[in-house]
Amino acid sequence: MFRTRTQGNIPRPATRARSAVARHWPTAAAAALILIVWQVWVDVTHPPVTTIASPSQIAIATVRTWPTLWPASLMTFTEGVCGFLIACVIGVALGVGIHCSRTMHAALFPLLTAAQTLPLISIAPLFLIWFGFEPVGKVVIVAVFALFPIVVQTMRGLAAVPRFYDDVAMTCGASRAWTLIHVDLRVAARQIFGGVRVAAAYVFATAATAEYLGARQGLGIWLQAAYNSFQTPLIFAATFVIIIMTGLLLLAVHAVELITIGRVEDDEDPDR
Repeated sequence: MFRTRTQGNIPRPATRARSAVARHWPTAAAAALILIVWQVWVDVTHPPVTTIASPSQIAIATVRTWPTLWPASLMTFTEGVCGFLIACVIGVALGVGIHCSRTMHAALFPLLTAAQTLPLISIAPLFLIWFGFEPVGKVVIVAVFALFPIVVQTMRGLAAVPRFYDDVAMTCGASRAWTLIHVDLRVAARQIFGGVRVAAAYVFATAATAEYLGARQGLGIWLQAAYNSFQTPLIFAATFVIIIMTGLLLLAVHAVELITIGRVEDDEDPDR
């Protein structure tokens, strides 16, 4: 007989909240400790502000320059998100195609691997020539560099699906295409989201670097101006903005994962 979960097995909101606090408080405590030690060290040793700035100096500089920092951040955020979404769609499609076709695997996977090994500084000038200083060039660069982990994890996730899942579905009359979409991709979804999460971790850094090499607006131009004027607090401010945007994107990916396929705990066998 099949066994269902009882009410006692379902985590309550309060239990989930305590579990979340228990998981994340060490991170928050470590970050707070680093900021405190950093601030105290700068206050005690008084290094040149052009060498390193304290957290308080960075915060003051961020507030003072926010009217110009915000538009630059918005441009980089838009480029990063657009490139990331394009990479997600194309990456999953390519991963499925390469998994299903040996010809596609032989033709495209080596090219994707080669593209991943190219340093950004070597291809950014080409995109600058092709697309000029417009944001579309940065979107394409972000999509190209975010593509590889999504393709690889889609391939690996589909390859790891047990064969009997497909056999059962097709025995019940399902077509190969229906089985791929409704069975294989669902089983592989957790691993695909792993690739999406890896790609999300560096899309804004990629966009800012591409802007630094040539753009009209964005955090890359902001960083270039701050570096040229020896404004170290502004360099740190832009860096922290990139970190915050990356964290928000990772939270968004996690939220989509929870909404579409649920928590990792939901994948566990209740009979265990």
